[in-house]
Amino acid sequence: MKLAGNTIFITGGTSGIGLALAKALHARGNQVIVAGRRKALLEQIKSENPGVDAVQLDVADPGQIKAVAADVIARYPTLNVVVNNAGIMPFDNAGGALDDGQAVQLVATNLLGPVRVSAAFVEHLKRQPESWIINNSSVLAYVPLAATALYSATKAAIHSYSMSQRFALRDSSVKVLEIAPPWVDTDLIYKSGDPRAMPLDDFIAETLDKLATATTEVLVDRIAAVRANPGMGEHAMVHQFNLSLVDNPIPVA
Repeated sequence: MKLAGNTIFITGGTSGIGLALAKALHARGNQVIVAGRRKALLEQIKSENPGVDAVQLDVADPGQIKAVAADVIARYPTLNVVVNNAGIMPFDNAGGALDDGQAVQLVATNLLGPVRVSAAFVEHLKRQPESWIINNSSVLAYVPLAATALYSATKAAIHSYSMSQRFALRDSSVKVLEIAPPWVDTDLIYKSGDPRAMPLDDFIAETLDKLATATTEVLVDRIAAVRANPGMGEHAMVHQFNLSLVDNPIPVA
């Protein structure tokens, strides 16, 4: 993917990976439009980053997605990159009671959100000489975290959907890339400085370096073994990974 001269729309762009990616891509000479739910943060981002635009959007709301996509396309007719980054990561219990409201919100945000956003922009993207849909999944798509079972399942679904989407768009100008972050030290759960988490600046730098030549997946080096795990023998790593986090759990606020 070319890293300059694009017009890029990023969901979940008010914090964490989304905001860091937006700033880094803006610095490389791209027009960036960030989307998020929190109006105050959006206004702050515009004020602190002249040239970056921001729009309010809840990706769990299909009506908002259609309206925002139409507005952004009208104002930025050269838009050629859509980054599906927005997501939430609540803890749950796959062996206990279900919080149905939380589950519905999670699936609407993490799975249907990227599907709907892609659909709202894809016909426009097809009319561009070069365009990209970038879906952010997770290392947990390959080795699920039992404490966030449904989150992990939505990320596995995004990985699967990205492969189907890539095939469906194979004869168009639209390329589909998937970024699968490891545990990055952001406020998705709780920004803690935990040494097991990859520093955000390091993650963004390595991801952009690999994005320049990627054709399918964008994976930082530290998750290579985890990405290779799925298969008939995958269960042992999943079991050991989750045991390690029982003994040394992820810190929460």
